[in-house]
Amino acid sequence: MAADSSPFTNVRAGEAFLVAPPGGGEGPGVLILHSWWGLTQWVRDFCRRVAKEGYTVLAPDMFDGVQPVTEAEGEAVLGSVDADELSGLVMSSAHTLRALSADPAKPIAVIGFSMGASLALWLSARLPGAVGAAVAFYGAQSIDFDDATADYQGHYAELDHIVSEEDRVVTESFIRLGGRHTEFHLYPGTHHWFFEEGDTFDAEAAGLAWDRTRQFLADHLGAAAGVA
Repeated sequence: MAADSSPFTNVRAGEAFLVAPPGGGEGPGVLILHSWWGLTQWVRDFCRRVAKEGYTVLAPDMFDGVQPVTEAEGEAVLGSVDADELSGLVMSSAHTLRALSADPAKPIAVIGFSMGASLALWLSARLPGAVGAAVAFYGAQSIDFDDATADYQGHYAELDHIVSEEDRVVTESFIRLGGRHTEFHLYPGTHHWFFEEGDTFDAEAAGLAWDRTRQFLADHLGAAAGVA
């Protein structure tokens, strides 16, 4: 599907993956923002996993179908994307999802991975009132959260070569300075991408992170956990 029209400039109408809750219908909205690996099959499967909990899930393809296979390629593709277009796509996707959710007047949640986590944190501050919960997997952001109305959950790797301990601490500090609730979790012995498929996947840490994410969404969006 294409993102809806938006009053913002530099908005790219991108493709997206949309999943309804079991049995069809509409649920509270959850926006999924992928990492620099693109809108992969793993991301699509994760969207289905979240939808089974009772949510309407939308994942925009921020790389227009490109799926890098190395970190160097991912970094290069991210560097080639126009920042204004990318932020516009994320915002328009949030508006689209709210319109498709069970109650368009209620805030959505956003889950992001790495690059997508940074964008998720940014979105929560940029659209106060529209985002009620944000989950960041190994992503950082050092912006003003004073206007944000979301609560935050973070999942971070102990041995992360991309997001340092300082990045994590600074991110949490900025959120707390904005007066928002945070629960950041550090997973010992894990590396960046520990939640996603690949060489650094850690089944135990990923399982714990999913349980925490699942409960966080249920607490903030009101869908019954484990509806499937």
